[in-house]
Amino acid sequence: MSVKWTALLWLFFVTPIFAQGFAGLGTSSEGIFATPAPNPAFSFPADHGAHPEFRIEWWYLTATLTGDDGQDYGAQWTLFRSALGPGQKDGWSSPQIWMGNAGLTSAESHVFAERLARDGVGQAGVLTDPFIAWIDDWKMENTAGDGADALSELSVSAGGLDWSYALSLTASGPLVLQGQDGYSIKSETGQASYYYSQPFYQVRGSIDRNGKAVQVSGQAWLDREWSSQPLGVNQSGWDWFSLHLDSGEKVMGFRLRDSVDGEFTSATWISAEGVPTPLPDGALQIKPLRTAMVAGRTVPVEWQMRIPSRDLDIKTTPLNDSSWLATVFPYWEGPIRFSGSHSGRGYLEMTGY
Repeated sequence: MSVKWTALLWLFFVTPIFAQGFAGLGTSSEGIFATPAPNPAFSFPADHGAHPEFRIEWWYLTATLTGDDGQDYGAQWTLFRSALGPGQKDGWSSPQIWMGNAGLTSAESHVFAERLARDGVGQAGVLTDPFIAWIDDWKMENTAGDGADALSELSVSAGGLDWSYALSLTASGPLVLQGQDGYSIKSETGQASYYYSQPFYQVRGSIDRNGKAVQVSGQAWLDREWSSQPLGVNQSGWDWFSLHLDSGEKVMGFRLRDSVDGEFTSATWISAEGVPTPLPDGALQIKPLRTAMVAGRTVPVEWQMRIPSRDLDIKTTPLNDSSWLATVFPYWEGPIRFSGSHSGRGYLEMTGY
């Protein structure tokens, strides 16, 4: 099926379901899809794969890179699964729909591409033995040996018009469960997701922009998350940070904006050895310091981020203000640097602006 007709299917069949919050993720799914519950028992490699009984899921990689030309870059690779109904079927009757987003960012440019696909016809999907996630020719594929976690070594590739990247990732630390043992609460009313990360990738590879190849190295972070109603009905979007501290520690933190209740925050402090400490609502304090006009919208691009219990007080600065993805559901996603009490690099995602 052509991209044109796949996009029409997405808009006509998926968008009405997603009517509340960013991409409609506040729409109730009670009685239709499975609901995350506390105290999850993850099973790997099975949970690296798809969970079609839940409505929304993603495999989300961001990489902060430095080229052999001395310049900073960022790369994003994301595969989303969204369900019109629970379960799987063969062929075009499958209720599962896939969307891929990929981007490549430098100080001078931000390029992105999007792919849309239906399940059941081989155009997109995720397998676990061996692990591979793909949409068309974009791939995230296990390269680890027998006995290793399927996400411990990956090759990742994607591209668009006049740009591409091919990256090799090796994890130097363990998988990290976010929230309470992988149960991540998103609101005062109890919306939640299952959520774990691999934040310890070391990266090598190459990027190509307008026919010019650059060798790159750096760090990457993979998020795995699935749910059926991850937002409250009044939550319009989020501001999400993943930070690689120069000390070797990692921080994940997000703020969900609520038109009625203000905001809900969550964060995880991850030791250099990979031990997570979940932080409750209110422990993370973030506020915008500078906005920019991006795609006709006023978007906060510099932030102050504080976690007083960890003596963290930093300012984040984007590599490129204009890191906007004008995709089916548009959002800002780009690499950042930060300084203050701690220094390092990371990624910022902002939705609902």
